[in-house]
Amino acid sequence: MWRGEQPLVLASKSATRLTLLVHAGVPVETIAADVDERAVQLEAGEIDPARIALILARAKALAGAKAAPGRIVLGADQTLALGPKIYHKPESLEAARTQLKELAGHTHALHSAVAVAIDGAVVFETVVSAFLTMRPLTEEALSTYLLAAGPRVLTSVGAYQLESVGVHLFTRVDGDHFTILGLPLLQVLPFFREQGLLP
Repeated sequence: MWRGEQPLVLASKSATRLTLLVHAGVPVETIAADVDERAVQLEAGEIDPARIALILARAKALAGAKAAPGRIVLGADQTLALGPKIYHKPESLEAARTQLKELAGHTHALHSAVAVAIDGAVVFETVVSAFLTMRPLTEEALSTYLLAAGPRVLTSVGAYQLESVGVHLFTRVDGDHFTILGLPLLQVLPFFREQGLLP
């Protein structure tokens, strides 16, 4: 379906984002975006979780565009927030357990941002939010979940994959599937169509 002369460049190591684009009929080449996320966040001085996601997506797209001149580069990022507190990928299973205890019984927000850059200029950007309500969790339920999910909990900002056994943690989800997975396709695909890159 892609009408671009070259594949889209994805400035991300995310296998999920790559899969979403490929399944949508977009040929993709990936490059690692050399971005120090914490440094970018501190430099921006931003505390709003949605804005942080957008700033990071923009930084990744621009870093990718610098490494791939003349190419269309997509950068993406996602933040998770419970009220004012922002969460990052847990560094250990114990950290994942602590994080899930804090999220249990509450509604948290996932802010998924995407930016498209060409030759040092951002030509499109957006951030979309989803809201997920996690059920209260007993110690037994937490242990059962962590055992079933295994080390994959360390690869996600929320310590869960909703498309896998993480679905057992939730009672309500408000938001589209793509936003929850970290790439708001329903917003970026219309931009590509406007540019004549998709039919």
